[in-house]
Amino acid sequence: MYPETAYEITTLTPQQPTQRPAMLPHEIPPGVQMVTLPGGIRTLAYTPTQAPPAPPVPVAQPIPTWAKTTALLTPTVGGGVAAAGIGISYAAPGLIAMSEALWAAVALIAAAAVGVPVLLRLGRTVAGAGTGRGTTHITQNISASGMFGKASGTINHH
Repeated sequence: MYPETAYEITTLTPQQPTQRPAMLPHEIPPGVQMVTLPGGIRTLAYTPTQAPPAPPVPVAQPIPTWAKTTALLTPTVGGGVAAAGIGISYAAPGLIAMSEALWAAVALIAAAAVGVPVLLRLGRTVAGAGTGRGTTHITQNISASGMFGKASGTINHH
């Protein structure tokens, strides 16, 4: 039934003493393992090498909406901040000049608020002293009858 071979397969039974020394674990060639047969006999046997299991295929997960929104807003906000910084750097000399001009305008208004009444009072005093007379009062009385009536008036010098 089997072709004749030069090898004789023998199994060790508990009654027979082992005639060969056992192999040390580092002497066993790759692909060969010590196995225990169903009858309790331990022997060396070739074992098929199992391929390592394939790594699980990663499943693409959807990107959350908040992450998309943040990713889209980030360059916009950064660009706005950069543009504002550039604009302020260009506007700084003009703003400094404008603030100085505003302070000059405030000083002019303050000087006018104080100086104009003083000049007017000085002008009346000088005009009254030069003519020898006091001030002149003029009274006007104007009256009109109706909305489109002719107006008439009188001027009185005192």
